[in-house]
Amino acid sequence: MRQLMLLRHAKSSWDDPLADDFDRPLNERGQRGAQAMGDWIRSTNLAPDLVLCSAAARTVETWERLALEAEVRYSPGLYHAGPDRMLAALQGLTEGTRVMMVGHNPGMGALAAMMVRNAPIHSRFGDYPTCALTVAEFDIKNWADLSPRQGRVLHFLTPHDIEHASPHA
Repeated sequence: MRQLMLLRHAKSSWDDPLADDFDRPLNERGQRGAQAMGDWIRSTNLAPDLVLCSAAARTVETWERLALEAEVRYSPGLYHAGPDRMLAALQGLTEGTRVMMVGHNPGMGALAAMMVRNAPIHSRFGDYPTCALTVAEFDIKNWADLSPRQGRVLHFLTPHDIEHASPHA
């Protein structure tokens, strides 16, 4: 079994209109959202053992603010990559049991939709908002065997879900 965690970067800042898109940092909401997502991942014991992360500033900062420990590989090729390119990167892996990919829309949302058998019942899955996370399980032994429509969704959530969760739920 392999688990795939697909995380869109947290909310980024548009404060500097001259900043290159690749270099945009997170805004305060994004910083809080990434920290909340990291707390949730730790609380559920779902920390990845390997991370593929776009090299853009907002994805790097999202990963750093999760405050998780894992081997991380930064890839400029994941910046605005489409789902086919992302899938190929995952299929090329030879290690990792639970792998997280941190990337951008529209590719990340399209990849999540492409990889799962059944979309989760959640109003935001279709538009895959900032810092949305899908955790899916695949009945495979090697990443090379990863293929569309085979993932069973274990979790889909956003920072908003975490923020508004009942402490007794």
